[in-house]
Amino acid sequence: MRGNSFCAEVDKISLHIAYYFSALKNSVVYEPPLQEKKMQRRLTTRQALEMILSEVNPCDSDGEDIELQPDSDSELSDLSSDEETAPQPKKRARLGTDLTETAKDGTVWREEQVGTRLPFTPIKAYAADGEPTAKARKSISSRLQSFLCFITLDMLHSIQEWTIQHAQETEHVHWFMALPELMAFIAIVILRGLTKVPSLRDCWSANLGNPHIIGTMPRNRFQDIMRHLRFDDRSTRSDRAKTDKFAAISSVWGSFVTNCITSYNPGLHITVDEQLFPSKTRCCFLQYIATKPDKFGIKFWVACDLKSKYICNVLPYLGKDPSRPSGERLSENVVMRLMEPFLDKGRNVTTDNFFTSLSLAHKLLSRKTTILGTVNKIRREIPQSARHTDRNEFTTQVFSTTAATLTAYAPKRKKTVYILSSMHSVIQTDNTTKRKPNTVTLYNTTKCGVDVMDQMVREYTVRTGTRRWPVAVFYNMIDMAALNAHVLYQACTGRQERRVDFLVELARELANSHMCAKKAKKEQLLRTQPSTPSPGKRAMCQVKHQCKNNHATVRCVHCYRYTCGKCRQEIPWQCQDCE
Repeated sequence: MRGNSFCAEVDKISLHIAYYFSALKNSVVYEPPLQEKKMQRRLTTRQALEMILSEVNPCDSDGEDIELQPDSDSELSDLSSDEETAPQPKKRARLGTDLTETAKDGTVWREEQVGTRLPFTPIKAYAADGEPTAKARKSISSRLQSFLCFITLDMLHSIQEWTIQHAQETEHVHWFMALPELMAFIAIVILRGLTKVPSLRDCWSANLGNPHIIGTMPRNRFQDIMRHLRFDDRSTRSDRAKTDKFAAISSVWGSFVTNCITSYNPGLHITVDEQLFPSKTRCCFLQYIATKPDKFGIKFWVACDLKSKYICNVLPYLGKDPSRPSGERLSENVVMRLMEPFLDKGRNVTTDNFFTSLSLAHKLLSRKTTILGTVNKIRREIPQSARHTDRNEFTTQVFSTTAATLTAYAPKRKKTVYILSSMHSVIQTDNTTKRKPNTVTLYNTTKCGVDVMDQMVREYTVRTGTRRWPVAVFYNMIDMAALNAHVLYQACTGRQERRVDFLVELARELANSHMCAKKAKKEQLLRTQPSTPSPGKRAMCQVKHQCKNNHATVRCVHCYRYTCGKCRQEIPWQCQDCE
């Protein structure tokens, strides 16, 4: 009996010892088997061993010592599945000194040391600076020619045609507007952006008016053209609007965007961002953005050259696009459409956290284009260990994956900036106090392209109040065309000129043909009038240089205007030899 009791006691101790070593190996809390539980609370490994030894009766062993060492793994392997301990928690696997981690979307990230070369080679970067195309260089020698590269004569003919059609249908059958008059109308629109006055009437007032505007066109004629200004065939617009929300101006707008793409080759860095053109016109794609100064407006997606602020490509946001693939994000679709003419050259695109994603980086990299941009930390591709907010100030954490790097930098406590880059193979920090990584420094340099462009456009914008959204889009088109024309004019001619001076001279060149035609027509009318008034009648003075309403009977021999005695010029006495 004592022998059987001793064997049972040994089996009991062996079972407990096996659980002890299994718990010790897996670093978990020891828990006795279900059939041996005597307590409801969980015990540590040391407490369990002390409890086991306290229950052993030394009198049952016949004076022999009990060996408390398991036979390697043979006893552990004999345990049933019901008696196994709880599964151990998941840990990041170690590969040498690097840590790998899988994000929620399945992306495998590897934590890297700052300053080490990452295991991928960036693509060859685009080496040339932004410059006009060969076609633009040949055709540009003046400010007017640079402006007509974007708003061409064909576009002006189209606007002239539809404006005349609308006026003849609604006002008078003989209403007409010549092409030079339309160009003079655009000149006045540009000049109105340079001189801010309270209302439209003040542009022609004696005190606040601009002499260039007053001499170019009467106010009533300007308002008449503005009232009938149209950009498409009104009779077919309803059919086209079923598939194109931008139908009222899409033809002219498409030509303008094509001209922007074909007139300039951007440099290495292109910035993609949004522009909200302020407007409260009634249209189905009007946007409200609370963070913008003007709140309401028409949104455009813009791609700009970083160095020159040239507008390379622009798309209007018209709401949900049925042509966009169902599985593709709006941000990725916008960036790929804007960058389509400039891919496969080694350029880099800088975006904000609305656009930047790892899938977009892979798409661009397949077209030999890199990306640099901030990432929202809630995206599924961000590793969990990078989302900590309790970082020390000015610390940097680097992760790498297939052909991309993620930099987590803390500019201050409880704030972390995430930068995704496919153009950096080495992440280094500078020697300043803030220890900024090179990705953050480059992003701060390249992120401002569209924002600076928008500031430049707003400084001399031609925008005024209007109830028709096609006119608001036309205003934005003139602003962009004038900015691009200034960039092209300086690049093609080599002359550096202030933008305000460029706009004044551009307006003068636009109105020049109309002014010459107006002057010739007035001179022709003066030539046709009789040299002297009818017998017994006197004409009014047409010079009014020294008088107000004096009467006159003779004409000037040069300009053929009736001139009174006060306004005539005395000719010095000359001899016949000097004549």
